[in-house]
Amino acid sequence: MALIMKYIDSMHHYMEKYGDPRTKDWPLMSSPLPTLALCLGYVYLVKVLGPRLMENRKPFQLKNTLIVYNFVQVVFSAWLFYEIGVSGWLTGHYNFRCQPVDYSNHPKTLRMVHACWWYYFSKFTEFFDTFFFVMRKKSSQVSTLHVIHHGCMPMSVWFGVKFTPGGHSTFFGLLNTFVHIVMYTYYLFTALGPQFQKYLWWKKYLTALQMVQFVLIMVHAFQLLFIDCNYPKAFVWWIGMHAVMFFFLFNEFYQTTYKANKARREAAAKKRAADLLLQQNGHTVANGTATTANGSANGAVSNGSLVGNGTGNKAADYYVRGDLPAEMELTQRSTTAGSSTHAQ
Repeated sequence: MALIMKYIDSMHHYMEKYGDPRTKDWPLMSSPLPTLALCLGYVYLVKVLGPRLMENRKPFQLKNTLIVYNFVQVVFSAWLFYEIGVSGWLTGHYNFRCQPVDYSNHPKTLRMVHACWWYYFSKFTEFFDTFFFVMRKKSSQVSTLHVIHHGCMPMSVWFGVKFTPGGHSTFFGLLNTFVHIVMYTYYLFTALGPQFQKYLWWKKYLTALQMVQFVLIMVHAFQLLFIDCNYPKAFVWWIGMHAVMFFFLFNEFYQTTYKANKARREAAAKKRAADLLLQQNGHTVANGTATTANGSANGAVSNGSLVGNGTGNKAADYYVRGDLPAEMELTQRSTTAGSSTHAQ
């Protein structure tokens, strides 16, 4: 216990010494423990408690709730993108090659600092993505990738707001908020109902966009390992390795979801083609069972009755398809043919 208290005291001293004084007294910024507790609580809720509570309940119908939620997230993400952009990245004030943190109280600088905190706060609002999946019993959506991504981000961004609110690493937030505008727009159309499904052909490109985002973040962060820039190397690695981890997680999801689905579709198409070819090769009927014969049959015996070339093939073709009226027609034609034979 004494060791734990010593560690907490050392951590508090480190925060006081190196933390940004501008964000020191802001909500949740005095210590990492509240954020850590919220992240761990999120994981427990969506992986253990939530599924247990929903086990014997019917899924909630949340259509209107989801429409409102996704619309709000689109607007929130657009506002964050705008704030991060006009505070530096989209005005020429920030340098894409190297951007040190400005610790002054200049109004434009403080605008970026506030944008960083709101971006941190947005990571908690995204917890509701998973809460709604659990309430709707969409357990397949609560994947390891999904939970890791949402569970890690608040803690990761907290360190940025605490020590480096602004500068080079905010490029991550700029790209991420843009991707979230697109992502929540997709979710919004999905929530609106089946009539909008035809507009969602670009679903797989959304995952590709997320992977492109992480590649750009990797390149943008790791370039500082090779040039002289007054930006903490620890945060270069922190941001860069997060991008690497998420890239491989999203790539695995992409390969599993879209490549596997494509392989299944191709296998199903081949099977349908083989079945069609089998039907087109011609059929004979013997004792009520359809049998393939190359081309057309020269005649077949059905329960002692002779069936002619055209009639046998046509009726058997219907019979193979399981068409009940055609099956009756087969019997009638066989009977008629048999009667004709006896009459001769």
